[in-house]
Amino acid sequence: VHTTDFPGNYPGYEDAWDQRRFEEAFRVDIIREEEGALEFDMVGIDAAIANAFRRILLAEVPTMAVEKVFVYNNTSIVQDEILAHRLGLIPIRADPRLFEYRNQGDEEGTEIDTLQFQLKIKCSRNPQAAKESSDPNELYFNHKVYSKHMTWVPLGNQTDLFPDADFRPVHDDILIALLRPGQEIDVLMHCVKGIGKDHAKFSPVATASYRLLPDITLLQPVEDEAAEMLQKCFSPGVIEIQNVKGKKVARVANARLDTFSREVFRHDSLKNLVRLARVRNHYIFSVESTGILPPDVLVSEAIKILMGKCQRFLNELDSLPME
Repeated sequence: VHTTDFPGNYPGYEDAWDQRRFEEAFRVDIIREEEGALEFDMVGIDAAIANAFRRILLAEVPTMAVEKVFVYNNTSIVQDEILAHRLGLIPIRADPRLFEYRNQGDEEGTEIDTLQFQLKIKCSRNPQAAKESSDPNELYFNHKVYSKHMTWVPLGNQTDLFPDADFRPVHDDILIALLRPGQEIDVLMHCVKGIGKDHAKFSPVATASYRLLPDITLLQPVEDEAAEMLQKCFSPGVIEIQNVKGKKVARVANARLDTFSREVFRHDSLKNLVRLARVRNHYIFSVESTGILPPDVLVSEAIKILMGKCQRFLNELDSLPME
């Protein structure tokens, strides 16, 4: 997201800033909420605040992820280091708010800062397989190691602390390794609390981005063939054609669907009929969670972190000696 690339920097664009100043009070509008994805508008804020919010979502909202892998046996073709790296990137369904950060010098985890998982699996032949079969799914048992084979092993009194907990990988079908008869993997994993600023595996979002709300204005009526050509210059749903007194007339139906391709400026007959701009205090956010926490919870946590940063800054200002 280029927060400084406002429409006035491009030929053919006019800035919508003068028409829509910060007259509106700050508000958040939920546009679309699905499982794992959230689209919402933030209106009445500055670009610096919007970008700070995005960066917090990416790098400062904590999650739980595999930090240490104790390899007791690994006879697969996947090297220990690669196996540990793959395990670390598997998102773990565990609420990080239930745990504390692990102290840097601690070798052994405790029930308040560590989740323990075990992966123990061995591949063997299927004696019932047809002799002419060449399908590994028929020939072997456990030849594919998936994230569903990871099992939670409670530490200390975690069974009492989390009686209703269902700590497990977010997805059961993440392929970890392929095995052949006689090969096995036996590892123990320690999951700890961390943030994406330290390692990408702790990032709670698959994507967190924003864009400015498009503002499209037709400067004069666009009719018939010109209307059809104009419609093709924009993303589907942006321009619609209405029948007015036997003529095809173009109108802006939904400007937020526009992707700013600037295709309209390739046509000399159209480029002076349209004004393209962006509303500088209206941000369209898109947040897609990795599944560890719902996106609405991630947004709430990011706001709390941003508020905490602001409060610390104000406290430091208050502590400065007055001259």
